[in-house]
Amino acid sequence: MAQSILSAHVREEKGKGRLTNSGGTNKSCSPLCPNTSPVMLSVNEFDLKTVLKSATGENIVLGLQIDTGKGNETKNVILKELQSDPIKPIYYHADFYEISMDRELTFNIPIHLINTPAGVADGGILQHVKREVSVSCLPGNLVDYLEVDVSGLQIGGSIHVKEVVFPRAFAALKMLKRPWQL
Repeated sequence: MAQSILSAHVREEKGKGRLTNSGGTNKSCSPLCPNTSPVMLSVNEFDLKTVLKSATGENIVLGLQIDTGKGNETKNVILKELQSDPIKPIYYHADFYEISMDRELTFNIPIHLINTPAGVADGGILQHVKREVSVSCLPGNLVDYLEVDVSGLQIGGSIHVKEVVFPRAFAALKMLKRPWQL
């Protein structure tokens, strides 16, 4: 997964007045939550939209280049939350969380079913019950989705999470507690 770079500036003002006083500069307000206290940032909304359009999955890991006024520093972050206007295509708030690229994190990965089940050809209906699975992996090994081949499913058949072949860098979570059907 390629990592995008987003520029940010440390901001001093706090509260909702920052949105009305921005003077149409298209800045989105974003806190960076590292292991210590949050840092208030401002990112260009156009740059944020560009990064979001280039992202192909739900889990967005990117490099955040922060201009502190004393120099630039780059941090690896994940986009945790994005707040937008319900009518206009405007982002008001983005939460970034600083991560370490050598520490495993838990992600929810979407499941894409491929091929047509044999049971569907015999008149059955495919029920896609589990649409995502929680996995633990390094952020650099993150994939956009998992493909599960359902061509061998007959009527009344199912595929459990414990039967899915995951990439070597992944560890499926909670698959022994409840055998979810796909």
